[in-house]
Amino acid sequence: MSEPEGLDEKTGAEAADGLGIYDEDGVVSAPFLAHIGAAIADRDTITLRQEVSSLHQSEIGDLLEALLPDQRLALVVLMGDDFDYTALTEVDEAIRLEILENLPNAQVARAVEQLDSDDAVYILEDLEQSDQDEILAQLPFTERVRLRRSLGYPDETAGRRMQTEFVAVPPFWTVGQTIDYMREEQNLPESFSQIFVIDPTFRLVGAVDLDRILRTGRGTKIEDIMRETRHAIPATMDQEEAAQIFEKYDLLSAAVVDDNERLVGVLTIDDVVDVIQQEAEEDLLRLGGVGDEELSDRVWTAARSRVPWLMVNLITAFLAASVIGLFDDTIEKVVALAILMPIVAGMGGNAGSQTMTVTVRALATRDIDIYNAGRIIRREMGVGVFNGIVFAILIGAVAAAWFQDYNLGGIIAAAMIINMFVAALGGILIPLLLDRVGADPAVASAVFVTAVTDVVGFFAFLGLATWWFGVY
Repeated sequence: MSEPEGLDEKTGAEAADGLGIYDEDGVVSAPFLAHIGAAIADRDTITLRQEVSSLHQSEIGDLLEALLPDQRLALVVLMGDDFDYTALTEVDEAIRLEILENLPNAQVARAVEQLDSDDAVYILEDLEQSDQDEILAQLPFTERVRLRRSLGYPDETAGRRMQTEFVAVPPFWTVGQTIDYMREEQNLPESFSQIFVIDPTFRLVGAVDLDRILRTGRGTKIEDIMRETRHAIPATMDQEEAAQIFEKYDLLSAAVVDDNERLVGVLTIDDVVDVIQQEAEEDLLRLGGVGDEELSDRVWTAARSRVPWLMVNLITAFLAASVIGLFDDTIEKVVALAILMPIVAGMGGNAGSQTMTVTVRALATRDIDIYNAGRIIRREMGVGVFNGIVFAILIGAVAAAWFQDYNLGGIIAAAMIINMFVAALGGILIPLLLDRVGADPAVASAVFVTAVTDVVGFFAFLGLATWWFGVY
């Protein structure tokens, strides 16, 4: 979510003794945390409302994450209706659920009713279905229908992230009618930058920016100044694809439409920034094989999320070990091989990870496709050969001097070139293949790339050594 502004200054509320929420490093300061903790312990609701109510939602989110688990719930309960529930969109999922599951559904319903629809959906979507139904049943009919529609879209789609509050007018209205409507209507969004134009069936016809409205005479019809909405986003579109459209066309907001091209919501830049951050974090975590783990997760949850790919990694490790076992006689005769072979595999693994990371990111941003894949593959092959030669010369010279054996230096140099080339090739082909078969390359690539570089590295180095020393 949005970051606190002016971290080097005292932001939000300040205590009577001049405490600021953030220290010089931009984290919640220990004195402020102790001050809030003492107020919670004393059940001092007056102090809590004075200190916390004026904080920005992102600052309250930082405060919640810094507090102890029992203090978080106590803070929300003590502040009652003065607590800004938008702050729950700023914290880890585990913390949000921990708070919501310990609050009465009636209290959550009162809070959700005051939120923008996108924030309300963000809070409700992780709750149990029974809790969702009970909370929604307590909301006004219109609000309930809007939220149910948003929650009905798949996870991580534009329909889940959209805001259902928007301004829409018919094309035959005049600018004056539109301005009067915006002045008199009580249920408009708190902020918006454009007005959408719809036909009687609610199909999207176009849009008008607010600045165009303000610069046009009252008698002009909306249809005369509207522009066609070329970047309407389907509600079922993946949120990452929607974010890419915002990035490509420098949008501040975009209409969200259903399968019948009817206007159902609006996606705004603040939500898109959150999506970009969320997707980047997910890709980074998946590359490490830890899924959607968060720092606030409990030991069991974190351990369970890491086990599957550690198990796959164990299997591939046994595969690499079996390759070493094929050459145990050679290793017994030339002990130096046991010392040097981790270097070949390790360098190949790092080179493969570099290529894999670039490829996975290119797939996520759609910078690589069927038209440029061949060129990029050839480039990575060239990079692999070049780096292989550079490090072959370096490692070969070190190994020859270390063990006083030029044959050994030549063997490890040749194995290094082979493995660096294979690492570059595997680092790009494996993610491309996984993406083609519908698997997530960010999740699965690392284990397979490591397996390939280990197996090829060991086989190339020990195989060459067995052949060379067998001949001579």
